Amino acid sequence: MPVYLTNATRKSGLDTLALEPLIHDLLAAVGEAGASLSVSFVRDPKIRELNRTYRGKDKPTDVLSFPLYEAGDDGDGETERLLGDIVISVDTARRQAAEYDATLDREVQRLLIHGILHLLGHDHEEPGERAAMEGEERRLASAIGMPWPY
Repeated sequence: MPVYLTNATRKSGLDTLALEPLIHDLLAAVGEAGASLSVSFVRDPKIRELNRTYRGKDKPTDVLSFPLYEAGDDGDGETERLLGDIVISVDTARRQAAEYDATLDREVQRLLIHGILHLLGHDHEEPGERAAMEGEERRLASAIGMPWPY
């Protein structure tokens, strides 16, 4: 199924087309090989606006996920299963990568993993939820050959 990529960060150094096969691998690893996904790469002002509008937080963030299905809902089986939208701030990802001594590409991969898990109903607000989500993040990182933690 298609991965819909939008890059509003021209000259950011991010090769979004190279991420498409990785996204397909991640979807297969979570049992959603037949699903579609929308991923948008934006700058801090845009993600700040989205964060303010949808979460009431007037600040940039690294990744936002907008699921189109409730966890466990497989859709009607007849139309394209679009899991939802992931929006990643390349500006924030670049700052975080520098903090972790990682590359921008690795940080974007981490944020894709995080965003996909949110689309599938994972959360990290409570300690038990956080531990379960971190376990899944590690499993998915391993599935794409990404060291964790970096």
